[in-house]
Amino acid sequence: MTDERRGAVEAADSVLVALADPTRRQLLDLLAAQGEATATTLAGRLPVSRQAVVKHLAVLDGAGLVSGSRVGREVRYAVRPAALDATARWMAALAADWDRRLANIKRVAEEAEGDSR
Repeated sequence: MTDERRGAVEAADSVLVALADPTRRQLLDLLAAQGEATATTLAGRLPVSRQAVVKHLAVLDGAGLVSGSRVGREVRYAVRPAALDATARWMAALAADWDRRLANIKRVAEEAEGDSR
């Protein structure tokens, strides 16, 4: 595996781990709808504490899915779609590879069936 591909897989791993939690998915949905928001604002929309929201946002930030910017005393979070887009491209490439493999299996099976007649 090339270093570039290994890096893409590792990035996809962190995105998928971050998205595995339903609260983090809700946070992404809220941020996508609002544009940007503080942890306090987000906590008001979810059944978890502000501290829990901050911890979830740290995981999303570590995966490259959100970023926080300081505005005065507040930290406002916004979605960063690049990591999600890269993961979607990786998944699409993986799906295309499996489609090619399955098409080859089908072709071989059809050839074998034709030879047996």
